[in-house]
Amino acid sequence: MYTDYSTSPKKSKTKKMTFNYLKIKHLSLFVSLALILFSSCKKDFTNNSIQSGSNSALQTASSRKPNIILFIADDYGYELPTYTGGQSYSTPNQDFMAANGTQFSEAYCHPDGFPSRLALYTGKYNFRNYTVWGQLPVSEKTIGNMLHDAGYATCFVGKWNCDGGDSRIVSAGFDKYRVFLPFAKSNEDFQFQYKDPKLYENGNFLPTSQTKGQYSEDMYVDYLSKFIDSNKTKPFFSVYAFNLPRTPWAPTPDDPDYATWSSDSVKDARGNIKYFPGMVNYLDKSLGKIMQKITDAGLQNNTIFLFTSDNPTNRAVTSLWNGKEKKGTKNFTTLAGTHVPLVAYGQGISRGVTSAAMVDYTDFLPSLAGIAGIPVPTTYGILDGTTFSDNLTGSNGPDRSHIFCSWDNSQKDNKPEVRYVHDLNYKLYDGNNYANFFNIKKDRNEKRPLLDSDLTPDELAEKLNFEAVLQSMHN
Repeated sequence: MYTDYSTSPKKSKTKKMTFNYLKIKHLSLFVSLALILFSSCKKDFTNNSIQSGSNSALQTASSRKPNIILFIADDYGYELPTYTGGQSYSTPNQDFMAANGTQFSEAYCHPDGFPSRLALYTGKYNFRNYTVWGQLPVSEKTIGNMLHDAGYATCFVGKWNCDGGDSRIVSAGFDKYRVFLPFAKSNEDFQFQYKDPKLYENGNFLPTSQTKGQYSEDMYVDYLSKFIDSNKTKPFFSVYAFNLPRTPWAPTPDDPDYATWSSDSVKDARGNIKYFPGMVNYLDKSLGKIMQKITDAGLQNNTIFLFTSDNPTNRAVTSLWNGKEKKGTKNFTTLAGTHVPLVAYGQGISRGVTSAAMVDYTDFLPSLAGIAGIPVPTTYGILDGTTFSDNLTGSNGPDRSHIFCSWDNSQKDNKPEVRYVHDLNYKLYDGNNYANFFNIKKDRNEKRPLLDSDLTPDELAEKLNFEAVLQSMHN
């Protein structure tokens, strides 16, 4: 049975909530000692939030390629989960993944959601394939294509936001889907993101008779659970792209307001910020349900889970992190504006490890290839990623030396493209739109640009190296 941590948080780990206006069973027996030890570790950490299921001959890592489930949260910053130091919300399932898997302390997205998703799905920086906001070019191959062509059953649930409806989702490599925002124009339906959701599958929007009173995340969990049941005998890959906790902030089914709340009451894109903590908690609960489903299906020893976010938290939200109040940083180009959680858990993943290897979103395609044990495609055009799959198993091959970003910032107000490169010490912007060079180790908010006349020889060499990187990143 799944324990509802949104209503029963771990008191030893959850402190008083703060945000803008409100500072608000046992284990089944296994047939082998290895599985007993595995499940016992889970019980000790999660207080039974994820329990063991039946044994299966499919659970041995050598019997087939591992199942892979990639969770992508929406507007979910590094400061939110408890395992990174967050103190305002209840995230026991993410905490379990971190304690029993590998977390990355230096993972970086783009400053906004769709550009991050485009890089993640295609393994390419935006200057290679960004056309307009919310459109995955029909010429581009994706992680879905890669794994589908390698024999995986594939599924996408949640926020699509890549246009094209059925034809594009299928051509991107996904056999099954239930999604929100299948077309660019459906951005107008923001108020139907949660309760009474406007969801799309098999080339059609679901009728209101099927969605009335329902909650989108519950419908995603249900669909993905059935997909898992249908693919117990072959490897599968799924993207679960949460709507949560993006605006409009609205009650979840665990909130007393849910029963009387109406989607028609949402008059603007923000909703009510008082619902934000419950939305974070419900995201973690939904993640836990899928993890529990995998265990109940007997697939826990042959499934890899990854969790990340498309960009940091909305700026209107303030949370408590490591004893300090921290405001959301979505759309900033500083480190804080691109720093996101990334954690992996599953059979063969190093346990209780924090890696300081830098990761950017182009790295997911080669990393998923590494997890699946397949070659990186050679017919997808230029790919920009560096695999982090070796970091998951302790082999630690060469890590990337820097993060690059090309962000077309013109979605709403015709701002120029932003390009920059950084490592963990320095950052250089391209062009004259920003003061160029910063010591981000000492000046994370980029308040004090470094003048060439003040640079040490090592700093000058670093800047020249970054200039060469920026010069090389052109079509």
